[in-house]
Amino acid sequence: MTGIRITPVPGGILLDVRLRPRASRAGLGGVREGALELRVCAPPVEGEANAAARELLAEILGVSRARVALHAGEKSRHKVFRVEGLDRAAALARIAPAGKTA
Repeated sequence: MTGIRITPVPGGILLDVRLRPRASRAGLGGVREGALELRVCAPPVEGEANAAARELLAEILGVSRARVALHAGEKSRHKVFRVEGLDRAAALARIAPAGKTA
């Protein structure tokens, strides 16, 4: 899981995500093209998939939903989320165990 693009910013990180909406199961799908692949059950309608991705990321990273915000890619499968209060090493440490159960 170390091939993920994670950019440090003041107060947190920017995390590249590739979103797969309408998946049969929610969870991690590994790394694809440098982005963390997230599977969500929600459809890509009216921000439902984005909200589900935000919630799933917060759960995986062990932070509150308030600390996770969509930074770029609202209508794209490729998204960038800003996560407050984490650094790159902490994010990778939290993603790795979650990826083993996916």
